[in-house]
Amino acid sequence: MAFFLGAVAFVIALLASVMLHEGGHLLTAKRFGMKATQYFVGFGPTLWSMRRGETEYGVKAIPLGGFVKIVGYTPLEKIDPADRDRAFYRQPAGRRAVVIGSGVVANFVFAFVLLMVMAMTVGEPRPGTVTNTVDKVTTCVPAGLRGGCGGDRPPSPATRAGLRAGDRVVVFNGTPISGWDQLTGAIDKTKPGETVKVVVQRPGTGGQVTLPVTLADVEGRPFIGISAKVVGGGYDRAGPLDAAAFAARGIGRTIQGIGKVAADLPSAVPKLFSPARESTPGGQVGSVVGATEVSGQIFSSQSSARDKLALYLSLVVSVNIFLGAVNVLPLLPLDGGHLAVVAYERLRAGVNRIRGRPDPGTVDMTKLLPLTYLVVLLLVGFGVLLILADLFNPLRLPG
Repeated sequence: MAFFLGAVAFVIALLASVMLHEGGHLLTAKRFGMKATQYFVGFGPTLWSMRRGETEYGVKAIPLGGFVKIVGYTPLEKIDPADRDRAFYRQPAGRRAVVIGSGVVANFVFAFVLLMVMAMTVGEPRPGTVTNTVDKVTTCVPAGLRGGCGGDRPPSPATRAGLRAGDRVVVFNGTPISGWDQLTGAIDKTKPGETVKVVVQRPGTGGQVTLPVTLADVEGRPFIGISAKVVGGGYDRAGPLDAAAFAARGIGRTIQGIGKVAADLPSAVPKLFSPARESTPGGQVGSVVGATEVSGQIFSSQSSARDKLALYLSLVVSVNIFLGAVNVLPLLPLDGGHLAVVAYERLRAGVNRIRGRPDPGTVDMTKLLPLTYLVVLLLVGFGVLLILADLFNPLRLPG
């Protein structure tokens, strides 16, 4: 039930994000006197709609986006002569740019406000100190570093050796250990298949226990199967100014992360259906299906309610920033592509004015149609590929 609630919560948040994006286009278009005939969430057959004034509002069957139909969005559209003066393409460039960019602005503003609310209510995460005490023991040897247990995966070295939650590692392969960094450094010096002695301070025994551990191989690296206990972690609620700074930092980090994902994506595509999918930033990008799965995992995890809320809000923030960042790409039919067309028209008009020539007007969109169709084909194809990867090789929360 918790997983189902998490999935539903994400779908609702996604639809709300789409509504905000399209609402930005709608409100600014109406503010400038343009004619908007439809405002819909989803695609495909109409499930419900109502008309208010000249605009039809509704919901369609496939919740994978939304749209606002503004009359005369391109010169290729046939329009009623009565609506000619209100057509989008006949408006001043500044107004068109505002309408085009308002959807992206709406997503970024929503992400900023949500991060501020998170900082002032849930609180800013405090990482705490990572110790050399075992918090959890992984039951199996995963196929990849971020993979989970399932199928016929063999028991982890920690499970075979009898390591337990609460054990504090004091010596690893002859090296005294006083912190987690020392422990991971000592593990990295070993090789898969090597057997080492691990000395732990075990609660309730009053003494030390020595355990022989044979390291496993996961993607060529030595693997034991333990996670560290973190102490001193938590959340600190912030005031409005600190919350605004937290929100700005959060958006900056997310945009930086999206950039790393985009740079890594070409090399990650071949791994989408392999156990090593999540080993690189590009492999961690998912479709709507994958994000819904992750939201379900958040709600059904053993974390505290506060941790779940923080993770869920962070997921919603990331989706909004991703929607905004992708839409500013200068490719038709994305918002950034239409902004690029407007910018080119103004640049061309400026050059002609300097030369004493008349304004050549709007761009001939028919010349851009082949490129637009290619971009649509690539976006749809990549989206389908991600959906298939999320179905057959789903992303999982770490730990």
